Amino acid sequence: MLKIIPLVLLVSAFNAYADTDYSDMDHWLCHPDNPNFCAQDQTATVVQPDGSTMVEAFTPAKDPAIDCLYVYPTVSMDNSGNSDLLPNREEARGIEAQFARFGAACRTFAPIYRQITLTALRAGITGEPMSIDRDLGYGDVKAAWEHYLANENDGRGVILIGHSQGSGVLTQLIRAEIEGQPVQDKVIAAYLIGSSGVLNPPGKDVGGTFKHMPLCRSTNQTQCIVTFASFRDTIPPPENTRFGRARNPDMRHLQAACNLPGALGGGPAPLVAYLSATGDSLSGPTQQPSWTGDDTRITTPFVRAPGLLTGECVTHDGFSYLSVTVNADPADPRADDIAGDV
Repeated sequence: MLKIIPLVLLVSAFNAYADTDYSDMDHWLCHPDNPNFCAQDQTATVVQPDGSTMVEAFTPAKDPAIDCLYVYPTVSMDNSGNSDLLPNREEARGIEAQFARFGAACRTFAPIYRQITLTALRAGITGEPMSIDRDLGYGDVKAAWEHYLANENDGRGVILIGHSQGSGVLTQLIRAEIEGQPVQDKVIAAYLIGSSGVLNPPGKDVGGTFKHMPLCRSTNQTQCIVTFASFRDTIPPPENTRFGRARNPDMRHLQAACNLPGALGGGPAPLVAYLSATGDSLSGPTQQPSWTGDDTRITTPFVRAPGLLTGECVTHDGFSYLSVTVNADPADPRADDIAGDV
């Protein structure tokens, strides 16, 4: 997972923007009173090593005991430095690919927020930086969190889920508003994925980015963190990546945190991965090789291929990351690779 982030962006204050009112259901991509994007089809085709297939239906929980709140990654293609509050296909795709499936276990909440756009990031890469406001998106997510606590939580446990920019925003929120405070008791866990924003002293599960919320190390632990940035085992992090270690060289005495949900205590584990049937990723369309040797037509949006992928948190040349192995078997008819890399 090689991601390129621009080194220079111009920052300006968007003082003309009003605070976002999260009592307005139009400001939620997913909400129990407005399921909207979380109602997208999550049906998957299970492809076995022998090439046989079966359709796996998705069933949302009818009366879940817990909540999940999701902050999506950098997806907006708006032409401004910060996105507006009108969702487009890219926000919907983020929900479809990363969050709607959590409806099997929890009530789903996903605020739209005025994030830094892909347009701005790409402009920075080309040497023509755009004006952005880094505080604007955080302010929106903070307001959504406060609205949720005041009007929706009612003492329920909640899992915080973010990816990429969303993980960064949630990391900021946890540090400022949650950890070490009474509200921490409500947090079952925080999944801060696709980011290297959680740093700890080597060999420690807390004491760096977070002072009160450690990495999760068992399935019955709460008020803890799950985090990783992933790379193929055949393509370890290159020197110029901004993932897998501290971005600031002065923080390199700390190690990027990594823990895999299927092996919280360490070691390898099979990945129960729901993959795009076509291979498309949030960064754009790609082409997935045929999932079966006889080119069986896959009509569901997702594919699950048991045993195809294995993950393990590893350290290598100063990096700490989730190494993903594709367990290819040329002798069987199932696909030997997956598409969708960034």
